[in-house]
Amino acid sequence: MLHVVLVEPEIPQNTGNIARLCVAAGARLHLVGPLGFSIDGKEARRAGMDYWDRLDLVTWGSLEEFLSANGKSRFWLLSSKVVRPYWDAQIQDGDMLVFGRESKGLPASFLAARPESCLTIPMSEGTRSINLATSVGIVLYDGVRQLNASSAKISLAGVRVE
Repeated sequence: MLHVVLVEPEIPQNTGNIARLCVAAGARLHLVGPLGFSIDGKEARRAGMDYWDRLDLVTWGSLEEFLSANGKSRFWLLSSKVVRPYWDAQIQDGDMLVFGRESKGLPASFLAARPESCLTIPMSEGTRSINLATSVGIVLYDGVRQLNASSAKISLAGVRVE
């Protein structure tokens, strides 16, 4: 299982769309607070459609709380402020794909403490960022592809991918 981690997400529609992606990919979603909205709000619920009941969701009060509980996990930190492309990462079962809030991304100190784990989605010059839900979809499904390439045991929606 892959883990998608959203640190201080601000836009409920993005989080709802990411929840749908996580259900579809069989990934666990971690929401690290403070959140910029209520996950029970209509915007997040509407974007997540009827997938919320199937979502494997864990919430955390802060980044410190999340790191304290998951410090031994392997992290991939996604940021538009680094240069290593996401396709250079060798995604493994159990990895955590960590994304920052829409307006500021991940804290600079968090990125600086883990330079070997920092990845970006390459963009053409002059582009600042890609929508958070789109970014999660790109990296999450590349991770699913890599896991399926290395193991025929992974299945999505009951369909074995070999």
